[in-house]
Amino acid sequence: MKKDEVVYRVELGSIPLFKRGKTRDVFDLGARLLIVATDRISCFDVVLPTAIPDKGKVLTSLSIFWFNYLKDLVSNHYITDDCHKFPSELLHYSDLLSGRSLLVKKATPIKYECIVRGYLTGSALKEYHETGIVSGIKLSPGLTEASRLEEPIFTPSTKADTGHDVNISFAQMANELGRDLSEKLKDISLAIYQKASAYALTKGIIIADTKFEFGLADNELILIDEVLTPDSSRFWPVAGYKPGNKQPSLDKQYVRDYLETLDWDKTDPGPELPDAVVQMTTEKYLTILKMLTSN
Repeated sequence: MKKDEVVYRVELGSIPLFKRGKTRDVFDLGARLLIVATDRISCFDVVLPTAIPDKGKVLTSLSIFWFNYLKDLVSNHYITDDCHKFPSELLHYSDLLSGRSLLVKKATPIKYECIVRGYLTGSALKEYHETGIVSGIKLSPGLTEASRLEEPIFTPSTKADTGHDVNISFAQMANELGRDLSEKLKDISLAIYQKASAYALTKGIIIADTKFEFGLADNELILIDEVLTPDSSRFWPVAGYKPGNKQPSLDKQYVRDYLETLDWDKTDPGPELPDAVVQMTTEKYLTILKMLTSN
């Protein structure tokens, strides 16, 4: 992967900005969108002031890999990442966009994150310790950090453009979104997780949990945004996996763990990251990309 200067914020002249997300800048091309993955990183729903070199390119490369791998299971919004096939007004920006941009179908986003957990960690572990229940699902007693669940569970959350996402139960989601669509989201999310997890294990990686986003395009439910990246998933090496302990990770959890050592209230503004943390984060992202996509 060719290294370049970090990209924190993208401007494309007269091309209208559709949305500036936590890590992606999205531009309106009429019936299509251009999604540009910057090197911004957000933790605890706060965008940090420090960029992570190569991060946007890793997210783009991994998402393309998974969109192609999963396309027989679910349609997605990906059209092309070839800058030469982008609209002509974007050619001037090819150096900036190459490797970190996707031309995609425009869809109506479903305002929920579809989270699937195969292992117990993070906020789910905290909820389990308090109640024995995760997102309305009663789990077996005696589970601990990094325990493998008997079967993966679907634990949706609200999706906030700003501020914090909120974990909810499937029943709450169904009540707000409708039972039929919620059932479809649950079933396809679990199916994606099962297929991707089985593949990842062949590469020496456990997908502990992940989140998907979906949209509707021409009344079809499609996978959008990113998929199974180190921003949206917890990746653990199979080698050395041992429940009862925090696992070494190849994902954003490394940055969260660092931030937990600081006296920071998890609200804007976020703290700067030291060079050593930035460098290790880049290395982890490049490592998971290589492990999952190598032949």
